[in-house]
Amino acid sequence: MADYDNPVLRSPGQLGTADGAIDQGLRSYMLGVYNHMVLGLVITGIAAYTLYSIPAFFNAVFGSPLVYVVMFAPLAMVLFLSFRIDKLSVGTARTLFFVYSATVGLSLAAIFAMYAGADIVRVFFITAAAFGTLSLYGYTTNRDLSGIGSFLIMGLFGVIIAMIVNWFLASAALDFAISVIGVLVFAGLTAYDTQRIKEMYFATGGVGEVAAKASIMGALSLYLNFLNMFLFLLQLFGSSRE
Repeated sequence: MADYDNPVLRSPGQLGTADGAIDQGLRSYMLGVYNHMVLGLVITGIAAYTLYSIPAFFNAVFGSPLVYVVMFAPLAMVLFLSFRIDKLSVGTARTLFFVYSATVGLSLAAIFAMYAGADIVRVFFITAAAFGTLSLYGYTTNRDLSGIGSFLIMGLFGVIIAMIVNWFLASAALDFAISVIGVLVFAGLTAYDTQRIKEMYFATGGVGEVAAKASIMGALSLYLNFLNMFLFLLQLFGSSRE
């Protein structure tokens, strides 16, 4: 934590004022993170439904090799954003995040063909409630979550490997297990990443270009946690149209 948050360095008369300023700054910082995340999710939803609602475009994408471009473009973009964030301006990083959100939406348009609309809406609100609770826990808890963070990241890699294996096995039992574990992993990551973003505020001072970029990357982390938790819950509770 930065020195400006060290009570030892403040006089008694300054303590309350400094704490109030930090609390207000932290709230503003976190609000910016959540605003970016929510806007990204809105863009994703609009892009997904728009593509699905235009059958000619939907069939052109998912009925041709273009589907592979749509599937892998988000991965390429998120890797570029993650590894090049230090070289990008804040405006460019923000724009790339929103463009990435749109490309993810295009890749997810097929869920409207796979699941009933009522199920998608129901699972979305379940995810929103769970995400809000978990993020609030990560924001308010005094427990250090860094220890479980490493465990959760290992679990994430395990889920990815299991998904690749099940691509060939097509096992319904394994698919169910992956969905359950996936929900648990991203639930834990939501709390962990929220605490990490909060700590980043103190590390960067909450102002300046570095803090702004950290805010965008924090929004990206929470966006991915929400989206993946939603998709795994949809696999568990959604009714397939097929």
